[in-house]
Amino acid sequence: MKIFKINGLVNNQWLAEWDSVKFDEHFRRKPQPHFYIFSIKASTLKRLSKVYPRTAEGNRIHDIGIQRKHDPERSSDIKKYVHGGFPWSELSSRQKENNDNDHLKMPGWLPTAIIANILSPGTTRGSEALEEHNSIGIKKVDNNLCELTLPEEIYEENWDPAIAPIEIIDGQHRLWAFDKDEEFDGDFEFPVIAFYDLDITWQAYLFYTINIKPKKINASLAFDLYPILRVQEWLEHSAEGNKVYKETRAQELTELLWSHNKSPWYKKINMLGDSKGGLVTQAAFIRSLLASFIKGNSNQSIGGLFGSKIETIEKDYVLNWNRPQQAAFLILIWSNLLKNISKTDNAWTKLLREENGQQNMEGIINDDPAFTSKYSLLSTDQGVRGVLHVYNDLCYINAKDLELDAFVWNDELKEDYIELKDVNKALDNFSESSVDKFIDNISKVITNFNWVTSSTPNLSETERKNQMVFKGSSGYKELRNQLLQELVKSDIVDVKKTAEKVVKILNY
Repeated sequence: MKIFKINGLVNNQWLAEWDSVKFDEHFRRKPQPHFYIFSIKASTLKRLSKVYPRTAEGNRIHDIGIQRKHDPERSSDIKKYVHGGFPWSELSSRQKENNDNDHLKMPGWLPTAIIANILSPGTTRGSEALEEHNSIGIKKVDNNLCELTLPEEIYEENWDPAIAPIEIIDGQHRLWAFDKDEEFDGDFEFPVIAFYDLDITWQAYLFYTINIKPKKINASLAFDLYPILRVQEWLEHSAEGNKVYKETRAQELTELLWSHNKSPWYKKINMLGDSKGGLVTQAAFIRSLLASFIKGNSNQSIGGLFGSKIETIEKDYVLNWNRPQQAAFLILIWSNLLKNISKTDNAWTKLLREENGQQNMEGIINDDPAFTSKYSLLSTDQGVRGVLHVYNDLCYINAKDLELDAFVWNDELKEDYIELKDVNKALDNFSESSVDKFIDNISKVITNFNWVTSSTPNLSETERKNQMVFKGSSGYKELRNQLLQELVKSDIVDVKKTAEKVVKILNY
């Protein structure tokens, strides 16, 4: 039977003290003081919600990235459970054919509520808007009862609105276990708790408090599913929130730089902190990432590309990149830098190669002493921090022109680990774009910088003193400053102009 009207309950839930919460008409509107509770057939809910499979193109990704990626295996397990309960759902096909196992069949109840958001007519997601005739009408019958009216065309075979009237905040894998045209011998309805016209910021908040606060899923994954969580002030001050996320993400990215065979840092980071483990320590790399790519917005308006809002005249947004994309971007940076260094035959590279007894670099890249020598600043804490700073600074300021937000991820992500093939895919995407050229141009310029340490043999006293300024805690700022000055002198227009903007903002 086709149902077009659903009766529900209005659940009032608002305390007077919540009125003091900071609301924002454009970013985090004040929600309604109630939500709705109703029961609906699984197949109908799937039609209404559409459960975006994240195959969006272009700029739609900004707004449609609000739902958890679909794991078909997980939904398949739920479907098996629904039809036979536990432990029947875990039996093999052959075991199920054995009548002796019939006693293992149980009801496959899914009594927990789907959490949803009902969109108001005209709500936009990217370039699309929810049309009035595709929306859900809600009418209060009295204080605690309501009636929901579904779109008239919902059951037509070709009904496929660009924007579905319902967004699933939590429970999409339960929904994916059902087909939109599936019929049952009996009834299978979902209990639904639905908010109305809820900002994506609040949806992210609900997802976090439902799934992360009780430690149900990997916190790092949550910040990929809801990038906006990375910049929420309420999480900044939480011991379980942004600080932990950022430290965890920095460690994950460092480990990928160390473990990925396309990374110049492959097996070259000292992961254990011992004297024989590698060049720069894992801890130093983590600190440098936290100070650059993963830092939050600062008063200087240059935040971290992965950890803050990117501020433009038109709008502020959070870069919607996940872990594989972030790791690939870092590998791209270091690979471009190493490639250009290996092509360079200037005074500082010659000095380090000769000191290592290696002059002919033809065909040799990863073991270039200009990069790996103990006398190269690039293999020091200060050098790593300086490199990460300038690439982050220039890419952050130039994010709009580089169209960094156009890199869309449509594939499933694993919750508990990062697959190297995903990093490779992201690398391929970057390598075919203008981003790669910009990174390459920066690399060409900073290879002209003198990367030798003050302890390098055969330096003149003047050279030694010049390089001494990079030692100690003050050396971080000094190296960043001198690298930016080198970029400002460049005759590559986009690099020069962007570096000038960075220098002005940082007041260097």
